[in-house]
Amino acid sequence: MTHEHLSVKSETWRATLKLVATMLGGVLVLTSFVAGWLLSDPSGSRQSGAFYRDMLAGFGALLLAVPLWWHALKALLTGHLHMDELVALAILAAMAKGEYQTAGVVAFFLLISILIETRTALGARAAIEGLIRLTPTKARRLLGDGTQEEVEAHALRPSDVVSVLPGDNVPADGVIIDGHSTINEANITGESLPAEKATGDEVFGGTNNVTGALRIRVTKVGHDTTLGRVQDLILEAERTKIPLMRLIDQYASWYTPVTLMIAGVVWFFTRDMNKTIALLVIACPCALILATPTAIVAALSAAARLGVYIKDVTNLEWARKLSAVVFDKTGTLTTGELAVTRLMPAPGVDAAELLRTAASVERLSRHPVARAIVAVAEKARVPLADAAGFAEVSGKGVQGQLDGRAVQIGRGTWLRESGIDLSALQDEKYAEPEGLSTLYVAYNGRCLGWIGLEDRTRPEAQQALEELRQLGIRDLIMVTGDRWSVARRVAGEMGCSDVQAEVLPQDKLALVDALKRKGHTVAVVGDGVNDAPALAAGNLGIAMGAAGSDVAMNSASVALMSSDLRRLPFMVRLSRATTKVIWQNLIFGVTFIITAEVAIVFWNVHPMLAAFLHTFSSALVVFNSARMVRFGEHIQSHELTSPAAAGTPAPEGKVALQPV
Repeated sequence: MTHEHLSVKSETWRATLKLVATMLGGVLVLTSFVAGWLLSDPSGSRQSGAFYRDMLAGFGALLLAVPLWWHALKALLTGHLHMDELVALAILAAMAKGEYQTAGVVAFFLLISILIETRTALGARAAIEGLIRLTPTKARRLLGDGTQEEVEAHALRPSDVVSVLPGDNVPADGVIIDGHSTINEANITGESLPAEKATGDEVFGGTNNVTGALRIRVTKVGHDTTLGRVQDLILEAERTKIPLMRLIDQYASWYTPVTLMIAGVVWFFTRDMNKTIALLVIACPCALILATPTAIVAALSAAARLGVYIKDVTNLEWARKLSAVVFDKTGTLTTGELAVTRLMPAPGVDAAELLRTAASVERLSRHPVARAIVAVAEKARVPLADAAGFAEVSGKGVQGQLDGRAVQIGRGTWLRESGIDLSALQDEKYAEPEGLSTLYVAYNGRCLGWIGLEDRTRPEAQQALEELRQLGIRDLIMVTGDRWSVARRVAGEMGCSDVQAEVLPQDKLALVDALKRKGHTVAVVGDGVNDAPALAAGNLGIAMGAAGSDVAMNSASVALMSSDLRRLPFMVRLSRATTKVIWQNLIFGVTFIITAEVAIVFWNVHPMLAAFLHTFSSALVVFNSARMVRFGEHIQSHELTSPAAAGTPAPEGKVALQPV
């Protein structure tokens, strides 16, 4: 267990102890009222009960006041003024006046307000504890002789093979090597419908195996797993503050001195200690302090429920201001599940040799293009060779060696730049069809032909873009390294306002910078290594985290664990609703303090009533923020059960390839 997780447990334990001490002090103060009423002499005088009343109230007030005094003293000694000093001074004044019951009641209600604030601040961290409990502590590791042993889940290493039975949680990220099952991934992706998984599919640690028995080869463990990265995202969000929170901190340093000055003026003119104490109690702005963090925690919880994990809460500010969104094509607007639909070997080349050469090198890549080529080779039972010297050339293709000979797979332009002769494919017979992505394959300096692949658009993506337009975001731009004919088809189906094709990663970055120079607030959505620079450059970088690359997730500011792009308009609405709730809380908090202080000055408001009203205002702010937890419950999960309709063929463009 990490230091952060231990800190969560210790802080939760301290908060629980404070709650117990507060309840004990409150009982003593309450008992003092009962004692003052019951322990009176027969003549009606209450002098005999006064001693017990004051003793119980004094002990209770002291028990309640010491934490407040200690906190205020530490703040004064460190030179960092907070707002609790007002309450500490009010309680001290009440006790000096001999109003022990007043001091106890005021301290009790103020401590309750502080505990509400503390528990709210721990809300985001409590989510981490829940995630930790999702990860099994034990795992069944399979040994080489076919037997199995039970080991600690944290002892697993990449390449270990584990057995996961129905009802078990998956102990680590991995790939299914045997079996098929239904996996509940709601805690990761936010999708309520379980996902069907079979041999070769990826599974995530902490998800629940519902039906079948599986054998899984471990690929990631500990903090490298998807669940571990989600935990880190929550921790990062909990450490950050939005501008409104920083604004309150900025003005806290002068708020206390000004309030003390006002209280001094009231005391000077009225000589009424109860007015002064009540004013100090009301002036402690717990409602203002709770206004923003409670709304933020509720918003983060609502987002996490749908698989939207936000690294920095300032990104909620950016989301409501968005004016342009840049989408990658493959794996974002399209399913990324490419299928090889055509093989075109060069003259004198066998189709099986073309496929064998490409798949032998591509199986070392995780790109959707590579998976499609390897899948068709396995289906055709083409024997593959071991490749060496594998490398990805960003935005252009991949290269490696087979039998000591160089292999290049990628854009036709890249192969030409490398000196590969493509003239054998100039005949009309070898022309690339409209709407297909094509990869050229070269072996030992000779072009073996090209492979055509087709991708399908996501059924829910078009609806997501339409919702973004309804929210006032008009600039919806698709960028891709694919050929223009493919790009125009997909952009037409999606209704994008603009499309850029045949672009390299640096071109995507330049597009984002150009939009920002025009005054746009830009979000970038992508899932691949090629998208990382643009994701980092956007005001808001959104990575398809669960299925996307680690580089993309680390570069982005928001991880979209589900492939359902309808989470994007949800996030914009959530941002706008959260800001609205924060302003409601702040306006209410300011109005309450001003109104209550005016009432205290001109009318008799007892400090006990002031303490109750203070706590009531804090609770009202918390309940108003809590409404955000249910935000987005109307969004239903969407299964990709039918392919998108084919688009109208677009005009012929330049020859280009899907980057690998």
